[in-house]
Amino acid sequence: MPTIPTIKQAENLLAKYNKEPFHIQHGKVVSGVLGCFAKKYDPCNEEYWRVVGMLHDIDFELHPNEHCVKGIEILRNEGVDENIIKSALSHGFGLTETPYAPEVFMEKVLFAIDELTGLIGATALMRPSKSVFDLECSSVMKKFKDKRFAAGCSRDVIKDGADKLGMALEELIAETILAMREIE
Repeated sequence: MPTIPTIKQAENLLAKYNKEPFHIQHGKVVSGVLGCFAKKYDPCNEEYWRVVGMLHDIDFELHPNEHCVKGIEILRNEGVDENIIKSALSHGFGLTETPYAPEVFMEKVLFAIDELTGLIGATALMRPSKSVFDLECSSVMKKFKDKRFAAGCSRDVIKDGADKLGMALEELIAETILAMREIE
């Protein structure tokens, strides 16, 4: 019978399939940011959002060329609920061969913030404090415009994510910075 894992179970699953500290940290950051968005938009389901965030890249380290596809098999074999699978793997829609499109608000948030957390994190590391606590939206926007900076973070995906959410890019960046401050 498929189950919805707890956040600790989700973290253990992520660690089972990912050994690189970067990938585990990324899962924790996305999980935390999703949790912060849930507090504002869907407080009754905060843990669910966090679990989705924790599991979203479960297949990336082992199967980078089949990202968001192998994850379906992995999560099904681990007995994870189909709704979690769909939500977690919808973030790769249009970029990978995932069959799942981000449809509900939480999936759209994940789609938008997955790449954005990387850009914000890279921007923060350039600051003397190496922290998001003194990071402003304007600094991230400046780095956003520099295509060479954090080149692996797709600006098109971030913009598309903001559009899917009906948010201005600056608003999405500001909310994501606040969420990253909360979890740092």
